[in-house]
Amino acid sequence: MNSVDRRSFLRFSALTGAALGGAGLLAACGSGSSTSSNGSTDDGSKFGKVAIQLSWIKNIEFAGEYFADSKGYFKDAGFGAVDLVAGGAASTSVEAGLDTGKIWLGLSAPQTTAPAVLEGLPAKIVGATYQKNPFAIVSSAGKPIKTPAEMKGRKIGVQDTNQLIFSALLAANGISPGEVTVVPAQFDPTPLANGEVDGWVSYVTNEPITLAAKGFANDHFLFADFGLPLVAETMTVSQHTIDNERDKLKAFLTAQIKGWKDAVASPAESARLAVEVYGKDLKLDLAEQTAEATAQNDLVVSASTRTDGLLTMSDALIEQNIAALRTAKIDIKADQLFDLSVIREIYAENPGLE
Repeated sequence: MNSVDRRSFLRFSALTGAALGGAGLLAACGSGSSTSSNGSTDDGSKFGKVAIQLSWIKNIEFAGEYFADSKGYFKDAGFGAVDLVAGGAASTSVEAGLDTGKIWLGLSAPQTTAPAVLEGLPAKIVGATYQKNPFAIVSSAGKPIKTPAEMKGRKIGVQDTNQLIFSALLAANGISPGEVTVVPAQFDPTPLANGEVDGWVSYVTNEPITLAAKGFANDHFLFADFGLPLVAETMTVSQHTIDNERDKLKAFLTAQIKGWKDAVASPAESARLAVEVYGKDLKLDLAEQTAEATAQNDLVVSASTRTDGLLTMSDALIEQNIAALRTAKIDIKADQLFDLSVIREIYAENPGLE
């Protein structure tokens, strides 16, 4: 499989010093889509065409969007077309795309959006696909690291773009940097398999699965379970959209909710859409994508979403995220970063969606 080894965390690069570089980031060019941020009704649809930037390549992580598109939920909601723009290490950030008007909505993360908001970007998070952040420490099953405390005295492979969030994990658990040996790493976890390090900063839906597929039995723990309960794959939009395009936003999120309900119910079809349709050029492995889709459900579905609905965030979870950001030295207030009123209106008006 083209695992595009994580990798991943380049998209959360606002946790690195480089991504905190200020106005230069927000002034960068957009996603490359020619779609206006306000859409176009030239096609005769109610809301026209919109560009939605994904946080990464078109793999299993966006199964809900694939369902919403392929099953016509977006069109039924009034959109002429929804352009799913792939993200990735070389792409412009969602926040820059919003700032330049190249995209209408993007999938991002609190630790990426918050610094941009603090620097003046008028944007908010209006929903969250992943209720638990997928960052994890993966280790050998023979010498497992099951808690942050068990990292003490061990060698941990940490990618440059993940240094700050790893430091936040240490701080959240009262571990001084000197108690852990950080080994600079890339995104290929081979050094873990070879025994060069004891643990590896990873994405729970990626490296543990790809390593197991290669015969390397492994264990892991989630950052979210140890003081960093950051959500991920968050829907981020401009304040203008919330204030002036509320019906349009509600229509989009409603279609997205329907898509994610289907994705959760059918990991196999989610994987097929990723492998054979939306990510066809990536040569993804169907078995691995199916396994990742199954694992992903544990991040998408929580006790709260079972009662409040998918993509929602409870007030308690919002406050946990604000506290986690503070641990990562990002000080922002909840009402500066989050606005869940739109999605809560959707569920109040459509109780059958829950």
